[in-house]
Amino acid sequence: MRIIIAADNASARFGGEAFIPLNYFRLLLARKEDVRLVVHARNKSELSELFPNDLDRLYFADDTMLHKALFRSGRLLPRRLADATTGLLIHLSTQFAQRRIIRHLVRAHDVDVVHVPIPVSPKAPSLMWELGTAVVIGPLNGGMEYPEAFRRERSKLSRLAFNFGRSIAHFVNALIPGILRAEVVIVANQRTREALPRGITGHVVELVENGVDFSVWQKSCHADDGSVRFIFIGRLIDWKVLDVVLEAICRIYRQVSVSLEVVGDGPMRESWQTLADQMGLGSVVTFSGWLSQSACATRLQRSHVLVLPSLFECGGAVVLEAMAMGLPVIATDWGGPADYLDESCGILVKPSSREALVDGFASAMQRLAQSPELRARLGDAGYKRAREHFDWEHKINQILKIYELAGTAQRQV
Repeated sequence: MRIIIAADNASARFGGEAFIPLNYFRLLLARKEDVRLVVHARNKSELSELFPNDLDRLYFADDTMLHKALFRSGRLLPRRLADATTGLLIHLSTQFAQRRIIRHLVRAHDVDVVHVPIPVSPKAPSLMWELGTAVVIGPLNGGMEYPEAFRRERSKLSRLAFNFGRSIAHFVNALIPGILRAEVVIVANQRTREALPRGITGHVVELVENGVDFSVWQKSCHADDGSVRFIFIGRLIDWKVLDVVLEAICRIYRQVSVSLEVVGDGPMRESWQTLADQMGLGSVVTFSGWLSQSACATRLQRSHVLVLPSLFECGGAVVLEAMAMGLPVIATDWGGPADYLDESCGILVKPSSREALVDGFASAMQRLAQSPELRARLGDAGYKRAREHFDWEHKINQILKIYELAGTAQRQV
């Protein structure tokens, strides 16, 4: 098939959802599909290094003065407010430039389908319509709110921005109807299906958002040297509530030999590092900062258990990566981790209150620290579940079928 992947970013360096279009492009290339990638110019140096033999398949929307001004303005705002304002404008201005590139490619190469895998928010408007070919959008993943017990922990400004964005989403998508007119809209789960804007005319298909590249995240034996190593990987932002794990480990580290490595960076790093020091955890908790994907894989190989206390995790690819490497996972029973894990391969902690969340993590961490047999059983089950349901190669098989569905739908119009 002749395919275009269109996204703001396709990057391992940026992390998060930027991995998703990168994996689609990389794996479709490996399948010898006729695929091209259209992204923002900020990705150019990385992609040129990753695909030196396929530079003719890479296309870049220019980084304009408008992009730079909006980015600088967004840094002055709370993250959620910036996402809903300057971030949205950056996204739409990028797509506006991409439309011109894509329409030219469609005419020049008789393209069968344009796939827009990010942003994953079901409320985000899309300018990708009337491109002269079929359009696939997704997998989208959203429709989330904080657990009820934690909703007041968000700032008032963040809550206002969140509620305002949702309230105008249907109106904005009526004005900018890319998602409404797409031949196929992919959703990760029923929660996201229910959050879609009204008026979608194409097929709605369910497919998990994230996947695992088993060539990177390889299962290994986790040495038992007497100390159980917990690990957290992710952006250090407020809704990850790393402080819950810090409080939990503070309760147990005198009873069992444990340590915690925190991999990632973000605005909360200084506060949480200070909190760890105040709790007397300086010899127990290590903050390692941002690490590359390969370095994260190495750190997981050296660890015994992944912890993810996040309150607002629509996806949670790191959960799947830990499962692929045979690590048991302790996570909040909310959002994406609850879609990936079950009691056979991890421990999910109900976020009924802050104290219950801390108690649940402390209890789960102590259980796993004291039982290598339980760690091994959960880890093996997680590996099998990841292989069966979340292998990227399996996802590519499914996405090719979705492309065929979209092409058929477009031809019937």
